Amino acid sequence: MFEAVEGMLVEHAAIEEQLAAPETHADQRLAKTLNQRYAELSSIIRTWREWHRMGEDIEAALELAGEDPAFAEEADGLTTQRHDVEERLRQLLVPREANDAKDALLEVKSGEGGEESALFAGDLLRMYTRYAEHRGWKTEILDATESDLGGYKSVTLAVKAKGTPDPGEAPYAQLKFEGGVHRVQRVPVTESQGRVHTSAAGVLVMPEAEQIDVSIDENDLRIDVFRSSGPGGQSVNTTDSAVRITHAPTGIVVSCQNEKSQLQNKESALRILRARLLAAAEEEASAEASEARKSQIRTVDRSERIRTYNYPENRISDHRTGFKAYNLDTVLNGELDAVIDSCVQTDLADRLEALEQ
Repeated sequence: MFEAVEGMLVEHAAIEEQLAAPETHADQRLAKTLNQRYAELSSIIRTWREWHRMGEDIEAALELAGEDPAFAEEADGLTTQRHDVEERLRQLLVPREANDAKDALLEVKSGEGGEESALFAGDLLRMYTRYAEHRGWKTEILDATESDLGGYKSVTLAVKAKGTPDPGEAPYAQLKFEGGVHRVQRVPVTESQGRVHTSAAGVLVMPEAEQIDVSIDENDLRIDVFRSSGPGGQSVNTTDSAVRITHAPTGIVVSCQNEKSQLQNKESALRILRARLLAAAEEEASAEASEARKSQIRTVDRSERIRTYNYPENRISDHRTGFKAYNLDTVLNGELDAVIDSCVQTDLADRLEALEQ
């Protein structure tokens, strides 16, 4: 498995040379792609060199162990450390999804439970926004339809990383496992008897698609403008600034009304449309792929219940990984690392197992 690193050393050197050339940075998209691959290779090579160096240190310690028993203990300690580095290297060498280096779009929609579900959708939005803040990511609401009590019937959030994230650390790589049905158990604000109700909200996570990822023919689009509805500034509800785009070949319909400018709403709608088309292409490709690949695609299926948020017990449970903790209040405040890590590690273990079969 580690033999592959030899070829990566050559590729790493070639990319380094490309990045040093001024003409490379004239094409920002190319420069971004090269930087992402360079960061991925750098992490692998750095870990491989550490593993290789520790192997040499162990051999040296074993040679000296005959003269001084302390070196035998040192060799044992280094062997344990090297095992950890080896495991990290194995994980880094597992092929990643092409979209793992991308930013993400999250769509949160209320489901069963009426107004309570919309309020919970708002709680999920705040949770993801605060998680992004903890990670140093930038967030932007592209479109939102609010409910009467201040929740959300539907909201689309863009999550963007700063600079070039390390492998596996980009927004989509971390958030893609959030797709599915999120169930909440609590006493709704609309409940006068103090009874615990169960409701749910759906989350869909898509990689943010760039224009180079998805080709859209302008002739395939029907663009309608209409007057915005719901809460907003004075001019939001008095001008035809809202935009609805229908993609004729797929039937996908996207609408945006958050901005006062028709042009801004159109651009936001196109961002969402590109992401949906990319996600649809991924799902179509998965039909011909392995069962392991299908299971990963299924994580963005809103029909699959993935997690329960139990307020009376302050408990959060992930039904896919078995993760359970009694710190729901801090999780809802954006402390999602342990929950997401359980999903990432489970997926990684499955990938490693498939790779070694």
